[in-house]
Amino acid sequence: MQMLSATAATRTAAARTAVAARSSVSRGLHTTRARLSSPYHYPEGPLSNIPFNPRKRGPGFTIGYWTFCVTGFSLPFLVAVWQTYHPAKA
Repeated sequence: MQMLSATAATRTAAARTAVAARSSVSRGLHTTRARLSSPYHYPEGPLSNIPFNPRKRGPGFTIGYWTFCVTGFSLPFLVAVWQTYHPAKA
């Protein structure tokens, strides 16, 4: 097997990198705008991904927030207790 010098190895690696770069450019990767008219597209942006409105004033936000937090935290524990103690089917 023939040993390459350091400069020859560097040139070979650079040539391989150049070929790889050219092939990835020719793939034509691109993104498209979201189609807002699609029935499967949901609103984007801040505050659109939570089930309550934090800008709403009054006790409604507070009650909704704490209901959401308590439900999300306690649900896994309640499911675990129910699965542990429910009667087994014969």
